[in-house]
This record gives sequence, C-alpha cells and structure tokens, in this order.
Amino acid sequence: MKKLLMTLAVASLLISCNKEDSTSVNESSNQTASLAGHRGCYSHEHLEEQLKADPTLAQRMNDIEVHTAKTAAAIETGRIVNGVLEIPVVVNVLYRTTAENISQAQIQSQIDVLNKDFNAQNSDYNTANNPYSSVRANVGIRFVLDAVYRKSTTKTSWGTNDAMKKSTQGGLNPTSPTTKLNLWVCTIGGGILGYAQFPGGSSATDGVVIDSKYFGTTGTATYPFNLGRTATHEVGHWMNLRHIWGDATCGSDLVSDTPVHNAANYGVPAVGHRSTCTGTPLEMYMNYMDYTDDRGMYMFSNGQKSRMLAIFQVGGSRASFR
Repeated sequence: MKKLLMTLAVASLLISCNKEDSTSVNESSNQTASLAGHRGCYSHEHLEEQLKADPTLAQRMNDIEVHTAKTAAAIETGRIVNGVLEIPVVVNVLYRTTAENISQAQIQSQIDVLNKDFNAQNSDYNTANNPYSSVRANVGIRFVLDAVYRKSTTKTSWGTNDAMKKSTQGGLNPTSPTTKLNLWVCTIGGGILGYAQFPGGSSATDGVVIDSKYFGTTGTATYPFNLGRTATHEVGHWMNLRHIWGDATCGSDLVSDTPVHNAANYGVPAVGHRSTCTGTPLEMYMNYMDYTDDRGMYMFSNGQKSRMLAIFQVGGSRASFR
C-alpha cells in the first residue's frame, strides 16, 4: 500500500483523465483516438493547460492538499439529510442532432447511477472474489437533479477548451457553480469520453463534461461505456481524486489504501492482475478511478472517501456545498 504523499510541487502530480491514445487533443488539432474501445478522459491534460494559463492555480491546489491532509473524513453540518450530503445537479445538454438531445429518462438514469455508486448500492458492489472488499467505501453523497437546460447548436464537436461552458462561444454558462454540480452533455470528439475540473479552478468553468454517447444507461449510452461509470469517474476527479496510477509509471494517487499501479488498465483485467511496480502488488483494477470498461469498475476505497469528503469540510475547496 502506498503512503500518502504531500508535496509543494503539486502541479507535477495533478491528474485527471488521459485520452485513449495518450495524445493531447483539442478542437483545432483534429486528432483522433487510436485505441478504439478504450476509455478516453481529458482531465489531466485539461488541468495542465489551466496550470499554464493561471500561475496561481498550483498554489491554490497545494493549499487544498494541505487542508485535505489535515482534515478528518467526516461531514459535520450543512446540507445533510439522514447523514448524507446532498449535491444539486444541473445538466446542460448541447445538441445538434435529435440523438444528442438526450431524453429526460437517460439523464435520470445517470443520476441514479451516481447515487448507487457513491452509496455502495450498485449491484456489482458485492462482486465475488474482490480482494479489496475490506476497504470498499460507502462515500455517502447523494445527487439530486436540480435542473436541465437544453440548447440547440450547429457544432459537430466541442473539443476540450471549455467552449461548451461559455455562452459567448455557443455553450451554456454554469448555474450556481459554487453550490451546484454542473454537468455538460455534448459531443466532445477526439475519442474523449469526458473530463472534469479539479477543485481550485475558476467557478466560471467548474463542473464535468461527458459525451452524450457515454452518459447514463439508456438511450445513446454505448457499450462498453454504457453503465454510467464515465460520470462516476469524472465526478471523482471533481471531488479531487486522482487516477489510481497517479498519471505516471508507478505514480501516486495520494491515497493510502490503494496499491501502486504501473499504468492504467483497460477492458476487464483478469482476477489476480498484478502491477510491475516494486513488490508486484495486486492492482485495484475494479476501482472507479482506473480506465477499465464500465462493467469492470465498481468501488471507491475508504482512503478515496476521506479525500473526497475533505473538500466539503469547513475550509475545504467545496465547503460552499455543505
């Protein structure tokens, strides 16, 4: 198991989702993913772009790490219902085609998945032969659909430069981003399933973007990413979780109870799959923060739970949600 790492050089460790072929993609590059069928997420690259654009972001994120390390994993007061933190969710749908204008049922199916995955109610939570069942977490966060906004556009794809979040660029501005989780559903392009903004970024672009083909469990949801786990993964980033391999060979995700991974896993790894890192630890490939297919991921760890809940505490980066 890894020890929790803290460093002032947080910018060098900050993560998110890599795209399918590990090549940077943006709206102008027209690059496409080469590994069809692999999970593609752009949070890490997006963060690196934000760090370059805003020299103060690295310090804000380091402050978040310091607070996270000091904070006990408990939510004391605030928007709590039966001991569970409730987060209002605003869904912003940007569509060119009828298929992209996803149904209310598809939207609700995604909210349902988030609620199951973050409350240990997913049907695969008790999967047999899970070697990490002792550290499985019930995070205890409930998501409540607050509003759905729809906008017809002429764009065939939106890229990863946050245009979908800006009305001046044809998108939809976030609604109350300091108290509501905004999700944008659109065609991203470039093989990207979704990307999130980490805590510490601008509220004007805060939230999660998910391609309409990988949102929810019905309608346009496309195998092998048709179980709503792209949103679970991205919301994990929005709550300050790193990729389980730390976005580096044998890197750290800053969580104490997850094993070191040498790289991302794809598909559904065989039971007993081990890392090539020192000690050849058994990998937690069933974790939501890996890159497996939707059917291959089904748990957060207790350490990840502590890290997520810390940002909602007094003094935390998302304390305004309490």
